[in-house]
Amino acid sequence: MKIGMTLPLMEPGVNGAVLERWARAVDRGPFSSLCFGERMAFGNPELLTLLGACTAWTTRVRLVTTVIVAQLHDPVMLAKALATADMLCGGRLTVGLGVGGRLEDYTAAGADPATRTHRDLAARVALMKRVWAGEKVVDTLLPVGPAPRQPGGPELLVGAQGPKAIRQAAAWADGIAGFSFNLDMAETARSFAAVRSAWAEAGRPAPRLTTAFWFALGEGARAQVERHLRHYFNWIDPAALAAMLPVTGFAGSEAELKQVLRQLADLGTDEVQLIPTSDDLAQLERVAALVG
Repeated sequence: MKIGMTLPLMEPGVNGAVLERWARAVDRGPFSSLCFGERMAFGNPELLTLLGACTAWTTRVRLVTTVIVAQLHDPVMLAKALATADMLCGGRLTVGLGVGGRLEDYTAAGADPATRTHRDLAARVALMKRVWAGEKVVDTLLPVGPAPRQPGGPELLVGAQGPKAIRQAAAWADGIAGFSFNLDMAETARSFAAVRSAWAEAGRPAPRLTTAFWFALGEGARAQVERHLRHYFNWIDPAALAAMLPVTGFAGSEAELKQVLRQLADLGTDEVQLIPTSDDLAQLERVAALVG
């Protein structure tokens, strides 16, 4: 099982210098991927601009979007941007796509909330794949380029939950961009079984299985996780958030984190993508020592 690391881009006041230090440290370390997600109505950096920076800051790790909300973008422009990033990073791009969980992000982007369906996502992916194949999808003299470095386009993962969404995604995705709020191994096992079954029924190759969770290590770890989540979950009802805080994410020692990772490996997880709850580089270094 591989271990990826997410940039601390959802931390308040994060800046370019911090993100560059983290990206270069992840690239030097024992990690398999550098990950970053998308929000609109928030203080995080814009994802595609950040992706371009990460192609320059790294030379080894895969760059993974966890996840892009496709409906916030014009699909032809998104296909061009992702092909450009794949070309610039030498084919190290994996694209996680989803429909998003916040309607305010659709409002901020001027996107139609009625498109927030997995059927619409599949149609956008089909169009992007045609762009990556060099087809003329618009009435222009030449097709939209550049060609991605990876033939046919980057690896595609889907952020999908629920049987219907998973079955729809099996037609086009290479795997799942999973997430665990409370590290319930039985729930993760059921989710992975549903994904494997859907991909088999669709006649697709075995799916790539990834999952992610928030983490904090050392003294005050639970308080660190709770501080981060209060900032991140700004749209959730305070009472519901208070109930979530004690059980969401991982807070503990390196030995306890190692046990969690072993359990996920036993479930057949291909990659775990850890999400920091602080921009303190010491947290990254502690995980690097554990993984290494």
